Amino acid sequence: MNRGRGVVIKSERELALMREAGKINAQALAAAVSIIQVGVSTADVDAAAAEVLRKHGAESAFLGYPGPYPYPAVTTVSVNEELVHGIPGKRQLKEGDIVSIDCGAIIEGFVADSAITVGVGEISPEAQRLIDVTEQALFECIDKMRVGNKTGDLSAAVQTYVETNGYNVVREYTSHGVGRSMHEDPQVPNYGQSGRGLPIRAGMTIALEPMVLTGGPETRVMPDQWTVASRDGKLTAHFEHTVAATQNGPWILTVLEENLDEERLIRYNQYFAGRVNPTVAKGVDTDESVIFGP
Repeated sequence: MNRGRGVVIKSERELALMREAGKINAQALAAAVSIIQVGVSTADVDAAAAEVLRKHGAESAFLGYPGPYPYPAVTTVSVNEELVHGIPGKRQLKEGDIVSIDCGAIIEGFVADSAITVGVGEISPEAQRLIDVTEQALFECIDKMRVGNKTGDLSAAVQTYVETNGYNVVREYTSHGVGRSMHEDPQVPNYGQSGRGLPIRAGMTIALEPMVLTGGPETRVMPDQWTVASRDGKLTAHFEHTVAATQNGPWILTVLEENLDEERLIRYNQYFAGRVNPTVAKGVDTDESVIFGP
């Protein structure tokens, strides 16, 4: 890998490994979402994802991650006002809850990281609108992950879409480069100005993750020292994909394979199964000159 200004540029082989990790990570999230119903515990959700990683021989990017103490689970499972980093445990899901699940998989030393927010049973129109806006903010951001743009274009795309829809973006937590480490340069806030920041280059990989709040943008860390919640206790949502910039446009590395059975796709809200505009989810030629240019 080549390094410049702290940003790690991946080769074709390294992108292929990240894509393999991304497929497994998407399957882990699909398995987690498939068991969500009233009465299921957040630990059960974590176990479903962990089993997929184990089955495919992938390491967890989250388990043991350094922090106030080593992170104790394979996923983060955050409910309602909890924005990110919720620790799975005995808490049982209730009708109307919304649940954000984040997971990271490692294959041969390369990380893929993605997240999704879904409802439990019948949810309120407000909660559904929050989910829809946060998901679309991710797609708006992905569409800007193009060679020649700048990281500020990514930030501005999220902020503009979210605030136009009457919500707020988090200030303290950011999208981030990802590859051999779960957190690499660049950091990409959920707010910013178009035309500012680092140029986007072919081979850059960023975990793009809008984190959206229905109330104010302020957050607080809960007593477990990991879980981050909205300070005003209002609903939040979180979506994420690991995306590579290529000469052909954005390449989403954490989508599911197309041959996943249809029932599972439906239960997964079709999030990883083609809701992205085809011009955004364009594949990449295997010829390295096509990916990186002459």
